[in-house]
Amino acid sequence: MSERTTLYMSILLVAVMLGLILAVQFRAANRPANTIATDRAKELIAELKKVNQEKENLRKEINDLTLKLEQVNRGKSEAIKALQNELEKVRMLAGLVTVSGPGVEVVLDNPKNGEGIMTSGMFIVRDEDLLKVVNELWGSGAEAIAINGQRIIATTEIRMAGPFININTTRVVPPYQVLAVGNPDALANNLELPGGLVEYLRDLGIEVTVQKHEDLTIPAYAEGKPS
Repeated sequence: MSERTTLYMSILLVAVMLGLILAVQFRAANRPANTIATDRAKELIAELKKVNQEKENLRKEINDLTLKLEQVNRGKSEAIKALQNELEKVRMLAGLVTVSGPGVEVVLDNPKNGEGIMTSGMFIVRDEDLLKVVNELWGSGAEAIAINGQRIIATTEIRMAGPFININTTRVVPPYQVLAVGNPDALANNLELPGGLVEYLRDLGIEVTVQKHEDLTIPAYAEGKPS
């Protein structure tokens, strides 16, 4: 073998070995980069899933809080409405508001002679008679009562003052007009039961009439003001 051929073979061998060394180094240099890229992608995917899950949890929490807020607002509105209704009932029971509706009119008057004149010694309507009528009406479901324009409330005094009757410190004279808002049939039927209050008053000689009305107005309480 010539010296030139030997040189070429040596150069070729060195080139092959250098190529192998470079190939190994190239693969060794690229392998960690690919691994790092793959691991980073997995981490990003995991983080994305975590973010999406947190987003879903937050969405559910927002919906839950929105529902609770709606319930609170609805409950608040219902509570306010209930309080307003209760206040209205209390105001009505206290006689502070005018009340209108169906009811009955009961008129009591002193007995008179044939000429329409009350004679001395005849029985007259007394405070206790008006109290009996008022109590009967309350017991029959009346919502509001007035006598000659005087609203009857829990503290109302109905008492004799000589030949007159004072109601809420205001003097009223016969005929006594008792107005009561409530179920007209129930109020009238209870008053006019056989052997009931109206029959009792008439037996005393008191003139009593009971009339149903589709619409009556009971004024608000006004202490000390004339009817």
